[in-house]
Amino acid sequence: MRIRSFIIAYALVLAILLFADRRPPSPEQDRYSHVVDLTDGQSATKPQTSSPAISAESSAESRTHIIAPAALIPGTWAAGQIPPERLVAPLVVMDLNASEGSPQISLDDIAAWETHHGMIPQGAVVAIRRAGAFHIAPVVASDRAATTPLPIASNAAMFLIDARYTIGFVVETPVDLASDRTLARQLALHGNYVVAGATRFKSLPETGSLIIVAPAKNKKPGEAPVRILAMVR
Repeated sequence: MRIRSFIIAYALVLAILLFADRRPPSPEQDRYSHVVDLTDGQSATKPQTSSPAISAESSAESRTHIIAPAALIPGTWAAGQIPPERLVAPLVVMDLNASEGSPQISLDDIAAWETHHGMIPQGAVVAIRRAGAFHIAPVVASDRAATTPLPIASNAAMFLIDARYTIGFVVETPVDLASDRTLARQLALHGNYVVAGATRFKSLPETGSLIIVAPAKNKKPGEAPVRILAMVR
């Protein structure tokens, strides 16, 4: 009887193990369906955009570049010194045309976005997509030196940094952070970076993606070429 009971128990355990081994993988193991390369492969001369500390280097590889904290305040992180854990983060996308004609994201836009999509996850990177009336035509060589202010109001950016612990912003055009030195200083002091000249935002959903930012690993202050990828559900 003992032998028979042992055989039955062993068979049941084996059956349970075989069943567990044949279960389909959990959704967490296959949560991202594809990858979108947000890097603009067009070469361009990099404008001097952020502060006098930025050298007039040029990027022969891509017009997509990162403005590191050291570009705004010397002695803070250069592009190659940004901690790796701040280069992989949740990605949220906000449409600039949500504010009915405003050239910047406002606090009201953020409130409306969170009403529809839920609270912005802590430690996220925010991509600002120009859509609708703000649609951008393909950038041509004569336009690449043009810059605009960061397309988010100073108080809205500080809300994201202080209340949502945002670690960076990604935009489609070159930006001039020197136009708002107070915001530029706060970005640097909080370790935030800005990626400018990105592309393919129309391929991104508003939530659920993961961004990977890969700047060149060097200690030079200022701006540096960067490649950015979005893993999309």
